[in-house]
Amino acid sequence: MELSFVIPCLNEEKTLATCIRKAKKFIEREGIIAEIIIADNGSTDASKEIALAEGAKVVDVNRKGYGAAISGGIKAAQGKYVIMGDADDSYDFENLDAFLKELRSGAELVMGNRFAGGIGRKAMPFLHRYLGNPVLSFLGRLFFSSSIRDFHCGLRGFNRNSIIKLNLTCPGMEFASEMVVKASLQGLKINEVPTTLKKDGRDRPPHLNTWRDGWRHLKFLLIYSPKWLFFYPGVLLLLIGIAGISTLSLGGISIGNLNLDYHTMLYSSAFAVSGVQMISFAFISKTMGKVMNLWKSSDAMLKAVDIFIREKALFFFFALLLSGICLGITTIGKWSDIDYGPITDFSILRLSIISITLIIVAGQGVLSWFFLNSLLMFHEKEK
Repeated sequence: MELSFVIPCLNEEKTLATCIRKAKKFIEREGIIAEIIIADNGSTDASKEIALAEGAKVVDVNRKGYGAAISGGIKAAQGKYVIMGDADDSYDFENLDAFLKELRSGAELVMGNRFAGGIGRKAMPFLHRYLGNPVLSFLGRLFFSSSIRDFHCGLRGFNRNSIIKLNLTCPGMEFASEMVVKASLQGLKINEVPTTLKKDGRDRPPHLNTWRDGWRHLKFLLIYSPKWLFFYPGVLLLLIGIAGISTLSLGGISIGNLNLDYHTMLYSSAFAVSGVQMISFAFISKTMGKVMNLWKSSDAMLKAVDIFIREKALFFFFALLLSGICLGITTIGKWSDIDYGPITDFSILRLSIISITLIIVAGQGVLSWFFLNSLLMFHEKEK
């Protein structure tokens, strides 16, 4: 069997038969061996009966959610290729020649592009068309070096075995992002073809919730890109913190009526510590991804992790810790000169801030070093 249609369904009795008939027309016109699978997600209307009457195969998927339904359909499919699309008659199942051509040419994932093919009047809500989809698609391209212009098109084709190997797990609408993200991370061959979108034939609101599902897509993109979620913001905070502490370490400065001194150093210290923590989280997330085979071994951040987990890095953090302790002892000595009374010499406060910052940063580095090495050690043991 060359092709399987996988159509998720939840109470789509009004449009389901039309979708199945269009898919059958495409199959007959192309003369291919194919099947149509309706992944039913708990319909309480006549959807299942309609699907069976139209000659489709019905697969019951008990776990709720768009992604869960698609995953259930993919597992049940027997075709070499799968074309998935919604059951609301918004996508044109009769004209899928471009998808099939790309799949036969070796593409492992073929995405539809509604913005290139044409979006009908009232087919896509204003916020989705001009804010949600463009912004999330831009972030997807930025985070994952992808060329896809329409990250969330529901009409797409793929090589079944290639997608199964991605181990897709998201049960909700973010499944659409998960497929593209993981395919990009694993270096699958991804192409994009124009497709059309017309107003759906439903007589009820869509299952998609604009803000809830938009946030779930954004959250997924961020979680799978620790470089943008943790590393870059962490580096920025660390640089701001270092600049602030270095500038004020020898004394306060005035810019017009603005006076910056040890108060500002405290905030700079907080920036530096937060930055180091975020960079540590980035390294931990990357290492977890490596354990789960999410990234390629050539990933630039994994190379940075390899440097971080070496003994030289541990010695560096111990050196920072020793420096912080020595500065702390010096601070106590200066304090003893005034019989441990109220501190009016701001230089003592500045030294205290630098000392505490070095101790905290060094401690964070040492803990992260041991955690990452433990994680990799356990992973090697499991192998």
